[in-house]
Amino acid sequence: MIEDIDHIHIEVRDRDAAADWYNRVLGLVQHAELAVWADDPMGPMILGTPSGKPLLSLFARDAKTCTRDATVAFRTSGIQFCKFVRSLGTKALTNRNGETLTAEHVRDHDLSWSLYFVDPDGNRIELTTYDYGFVRDQFRGIE
Repeated sequence: MIEDIDHIHIEVRDRDAAADWYNRVLGLVQHAELAVWADDPMGPMILGTPSGKPLLSLFARDAKTCTRDATVAFRTSGIQFCKFVRSLGTKALTNRNGETLTAEHVRDHDLSWSLYFVDPDGNRIELTTYDYGFVRDQFRGIE
């Protein structure tokens, strides 16, 4: 039986630059125990949460434009979601249409809230929370 998703492979042009972006935007850090794999230029650079849960394997490849709706979704608390939305002006994020991400891009899914954006290599990212009532109360009128 499956216990959990272990990690997801992401193709990027530059692993170090991508790791910096994922750290700045989502707070992900290089996984200390698995860092040796990144010594191989074709191997993965594993990123995870500060507590050590592996999430992403960055592979240096000729990253091609995403042609399908393959999105990596990260769950966060309502408090962290609201902090993220309030900090959008400092993050310079864009959605897949090239529009600068603002609070108006928050999507109400009736049971959850999400923001959709892309990393510098065009990989689609979603930040979502299921703390629906909390976020609704914090951001009335952003829909």
